[in-house]
Amino acid sequence: MSKKGKAMIAILVMLLVLLVVWAVRTVPAPPAAPGAPQTVMKYDGNTIKEEKDGKVIWELSAEQIDMDTQSQDAVLTNIKATFYQEDGKSVGLTAPHATYEHKSRDIKMDGGIDMETSDGATLTSKEMTWEAAKSMLAATGDVKITRESDHMKASGDRIESTDAFQKFKVIGKAHIEKGN
Repeated sequence: MSKKGKAMIAILVMLLVLLVVWAVRTVPAPPAAPGAPQTVMKYDGNTIKEEKDGKVIWELSAEQIDMDTQSQDAVLTNIKATFYQEDGKSVGLTAPHATYEHKSRDIKMDGGIDMETSDGATLTSKEMTWEAAKSMLAATGDVKITRESDHMKASGDRIESTDAFQKFKVIGKAHIEKGN
C-alpha cells in the first residue's frame, strides 16, 4: 500500500476515534422521573395502635418505623408490643423486626420473639404473627411456652392462641408437660 493510502486510513481511523469520543462525552444523563413522590416516611421512636369499639386491641412501639404513604404498610425495627384481651389480661412482647399490613391489619414479627403474659406465662419463638381477622397470635419456629401457674411447659413448630395463650394449640413436633 502506498504512503498516500496509509495516510488516508490513518485519517479515517482518527476521525472514527474522534466520533466515538464525541458520542460518549455528549450523551445526556437520563432524566429523573418527573414529580415522583417519595412514598416512604421514616419515624423514630413512634407508637401505633388499633382500637375496636373504643378499646385498644394492641399497641406497638418501635425504634424506627418506615411507613409506605400509599399502602400504609409499615416496616418496624426493635419492637415492643402489647396485645390486650377482653378479660383485662395482656400479652407483652419484644422483637427485632416486624411488618404491618394495613389492609389486613396483620403484624408479622421475626428475628426472635420474647413474650410474657400479665399472669406470668412466657413464650419464645423465631417468628410470630397477629392475624387480625381471627384475633389470633401464632408463634412459629422453635416455639417454647411456660406457664408457672399450672406447671406447664409446651414446645412445637407452631403454637396458636386467641386468648393470650391461656388455651393454645401446638402443631408439629408437639411436646407438652403438665404437673407438679
